[in-house]
Amino acid sequence: MRLPIQAVDLRTDQDVIREGDRPSRCFAVLEGFACSFKITGVGKRQILGFHIPGDMPDLQSLHLEVLDCSIGTLTPCKLGFIQHEPIRELCEAYPRLAAAFWRETLIDASIFREWVTNVGRRDAYSRIAHVMCELLVRLRAVGLAEDHQFELPITQSEFADATGISTVHVNRTLQELRGDGLIQLKREKLTILDWDRLKEAGDFDATYLHLKRQDQAAA
Repeated sequence: MRLPIQAVDLRTDQDVIREGDRPSRCFAVLEGFACSFKITGVGKRQILGFHIPGDMPDLQSLHLEVLDCSIGTLTPCKLGFIQHEPIRELCEAYPRLAAAFWRETLIDASIFREWVTNVGRRDAYSRIAHVMCELLVRLRAVGLAEDHQFELPITQSEFADATGISTVHVNRTLQELRGDGLIQLKREKLTILDWDRLKEAGDFDATYLHLKRQDQAAA
């Protein structure tokens, strides 16, 4: 059984779905970076998580009629849209695939819990270090990071929205991470110079990502 997938190219900073939508399809990120987010009543954005190629950020829409967050692109993206009904039929025909989709949503929830902890209980230095560690491990798992280097097309404003601090504070913290010899960031390419110290700075333990390949988790 093959799923009918509609591939769509989207621009940077384009909404894919909005809070309150009632979608009839899910999507997979095929290329590019996206994010889940919520907007407060006064118009401030809180990024809830970053999405990379291989992610299916809105699987919950199979069972929840109304979405409670928005998803948008951070870079030019290629997305693969799949109608809900074929996915339901696939899950009924192949229980192992249904279990894989269920596992994906549970991992999403695990990442959200870690992000709540990150924003609520770590200082700015640790918050940004933690997000960098997470991105390295996840991108290595899908073959998009070489050793300890990867493309990081996330702006300082987006880092601010993800970590709950100001853009000025993000800039200052990045300078501290550079000055301490932990990272190098040039032309949207991040090189982690001292992985062990960055993990320590970010209070990072990859367990919450539930990677099956432990060598990826160890980075």
